[in-house]
Amino acid sequence: MLNRKQIVVIGSVVILMGILLSLDIQGLVKPEENASASSAVPAAAPVKAVSVEEVSETAKKTLNASLKKQVSDLEAMLKSASEGEKLNIQKQLAQQWDDVNQPTPAAFYYELIAEKEPDFDSWLKAGDKFTDAYQQSMDTIVQPALVQKAISSYQKADKIKPNTPEVKTGLGIAYVTGTPNPMQGITLLLDVVKQDPKNLKANLNLGLFSMKSGQFDKAVERFKTVIAIAPSAEAWFYLASSYENMDMKTEAIAAYLKTKEIAADPNMSQFVDRKVTELSN
Repeated sequence: MLNRKQIVVIGSVVILMGILLSLDIQGLVKPEENASASSAVPAAAPVKAVSVEEVSETAKKTLNASLKKQVSDLEAMLKSASEGEKLNIQKQLAQQWDDVNQPTPAAFYYELIAEKEPDFDSWLKAGDKFTDAYQQSMDTIVQPALVQKAISSYQKADKIKPNTPEVKTGLGIAYVTGTPNPMQGITLLLDVVKQDPKNLKANLNLGLFSMKSGQFDKAVERFKTVIAIAPSAEAWFYLASSYENMDMKTEAIAAYLKTKEIAADPNMSQFVDRKVTELSN
């Protein structure tokens, strides 16, 4: 039985793919598998500062009256709380935003939690949540700030526990997405899969970036790896789209049908049915 969050994620695969592939990634070219990493962090362009209050107000517009009141009540409690009480309320707000699949305000609260509990897991959680936020955001003004916050969170985690695959993967994705030197990020991701060929997140994102740069044959191999490790509607969808871009219609149809089978979502089923009809003609 799928929970509410899983249904939201499955139903938004098509939209998410459009967002990921439309991100303005400058200089993304065919990577050399043995390229050496640069230790310097690429300079980022100035970005608009974004506050937790700002993103929370935007996110609350998506909530029903009951959920909006729950969040607003917690925010009011936070404003009047003592320093000793704030951490517990921030954790409640982070979880509340997580529960309604709103990663942007959740990320800001996880960052506040990490500042008070500055351990590896806290900063990794903040980095991962900021990654979810910028990947799902359609606001091109807010996106760069979210990318920078993801990078900052991962760097703080890395200082506590250097060179973990989780942090290298998060940094790699962020460097590709939001810095002037995306190849530094590709190199980090390639290093992760060299050490751990079955790393799910690194393979998935290398596949997405291969699609972005038009290397659909490489994308297919990445998504096949992902599916062999943990088959999902998302991975089958990306594989199907890669096959479609290679004009491999039979393979694309089969992969789209697997997407439909696993997702069991009416919106996805309708999309796949249309795709199958188009590709069959």
